[in-house]
Amino acid sequence: MGNSLDHVYERIAYQQAALPVMYGDVDFEITPERFTSDLSQSSLPSSQLKHGQPPEEMIERVRAYSMLGDVTADAYAALMPEYGFKRLIDMLQLACDQGVEAVPDAPPELVSLIREMEVKPDWLDMDLVRKGARLNRLPAAVTAPWMIRGAFLATFLNKYAALPMAMTGTLGHTTSAKRVNETATFFTVTTLDGALDRYGEGFKAAAMVRMMHSMVRFNVLRHKGAWDVPVYGIPIPQVDQMPAGLIDVFLLAYAMIDAGRTEFTADERARVEFSRYRCYLLGLPEDLLMDTPQGIVDIMNARNGTLRKGFDDETCGALIRATLAAYLPPDKSLGNRMFDAVERRIARVIFVQHFLGGDQRASRDMGIEIKWSDYALAALLMPTIAAKTAIYRQALKSPVLGKWADDRLTRRIHKLLHRYGHAEFKSDASAYKPTMQQRADGQAQPG
Repeated sequence: MGNSLDHVYERIAYQQAALPVMYGDVDFEITPERFTSDLSQSSLPSSQLKHGQPPEEMIERVRAYSMLGDVTADAYAALMPEYGFKRLIDMLQLACDQGVEAVPDAPPELVSLIREMEVKPDWLDMDLVRKGARLNRLPAAVTAPWMIRGAFLATFLNKYAALPMAMTGTLGHTTSAKRVNETATFFTVTTLDGALDRYGEGFKAAAMVRMMHSMVRFNVLRHKGAWDVPVYGIPIPQVDQMPAGLIDVFLLAYAMIDAGRTEFTADERARVEFSRYRCYLLGLPEDLLMDTPQGIVDIMNARNGTLRKGFDDETCGALIRATLAAYLPPDKSLGNRMFDAVERRIARVIFVQHFLGGDQRASRDMGIEIKWSDYALAALLMPTIAAKTAIYRQALKSPVLGKWADDRLTRRIHKLLHRYGHAEFKSDASAYKPTMQQRADGQAQPG
């Protein structure tokens, strides 16, 4: 599995010595409240218990990684008081585009971040990654525009994982739209040809996401009392990046095991390797990036099976309502307003059916009213999307139509990226909100 647990704990403890400004007051010996060993108190759906208990070693690994940030990117983000966040972002973008040698007086922390991302893991096969990107262009172009908001809502169902988003000012409609579009931009741009190569747009986007997450950690942790480590662990820990980064792989692995399959097909393996490498560039430790169906299911169940359940309306409900209310298109043209009216209703259906198990009472408790007309609209649209996907899938397999279909999907992706808008991948500390405990204590919010 790569790193031994002892090595993992050494890396966790190293954070305190390397970055006392962020981690100096953190007690890394604690087990945060977010972690539970009682499955009945966890966020793991009961339907997933049929896949078996994850190995104890994986559970301990998840426990450890709930206290790990991103040491290399965190060190770069910790330069904000000296350089300012805009200059840090400009230097990072230049280093991604032209290499660290092009950055005048590049700080060692920037060099370390880029060099770390340039390291190729032993298992990496870039031909497979490129094939996986090509296979992922189809869902990115045809399916994702209708699914991204509904899937994004699922990340807000647990207060322990959702609190960083609530604190960083994502409760407003404008900021919610920005975060959804930035997420869509990242996952979409990485599917373009060569995007995950060293000087590709996906490589740069991954670096920017790492920087954004580290800015959040820095801004939260450097203010005494702004974050309750004994309750929440480290902000945006590595284990909380797995669900979004590997959701397609997890769904594939669950379906395979349900069907009694234990080996990936050639196309499935390419999709898995593409997602694994994308997450590797985001800074996820290699020992969280399983490469077998059972291993993938086990690590996800270990994460969800140890994340304590907890829905807080002030955090989770507010994030969900703000995201559903957000207007995602770039302008109010007739076409965009029509798309928004339909997509928003589809998002409600996806969220309720796939992430609330169809529980409409639970959705009403969150302030989400879903109507029969929403289901009727989904019943009309989903078969159309499925048919379009099937047609493209067959065309991509054709020696005659394959290149034409891929070129058409690529053009569609570029249009979507234009609609999603320019992703800044930054976090403004002045917009941060205090935690509930801070408000109760009357403490000042971080700035």
